[in-house]
Amino acid sequence: MLPLRYLAGYPEDLQRQVREAIAQGRLTPMLRSRYPGTHPVRSDGALFDYTLALKNRFLRNAEPPARVLFDSRLQLTAHALGINGGLPRMQGNRIKWKREIRVASVFKDAPPEFLRMIVVHELAHLKESEHDRAFYRLCNHMEPAYHQLEFDLRLYLTQRELSGLPGA
Repeated sequence: MLPLRYLAGYPEDLQRQVREAIAQGRLTPMLRSRYPGTHPVRSDGALFDYTLALKNRFLRNAEPPARVLFDSRLQLTAHALGINGGLPRMQGNRIKWKREIRVASVFKDAPPEFLRMIVVHELAHLKESEHDRAFYRLCNHMEPAYHQLEFDLRLYLTQRELSGLPGA
């Protein structure tokens, strides 16, 4: 049986449907028809501007991240498509944390919907640190199709892995 590491947390019935779509060659055409293009965000500066625009639209009172970048060293796993962390900085006698968002560089060539979903996810961590109900409510506020996009992104990563494309 084909292991689906990006879909491991989903019900077995759903995984069976995905395996059937793969076996019948329907997964790639379905993803290409739903998500035909790639986004124009190619540099770290453009990613920062893109992220800041979303943050300013939905999270005006949240502190903006100090850095946002594509990270080629970020390894994709079933649980990490991007990371949201901090860098400690001394400011006088106080430690101040500078927020940083890193997105796996494999998403430079992804459809725009997937980049938006990842950025929305990482921005939600500015307000909610845990993956709880409030966190997903915030994600859905910023991107109403969040859950569908997350599932489709996992299908996209599965398809990349099966194709042997780098970064999968």
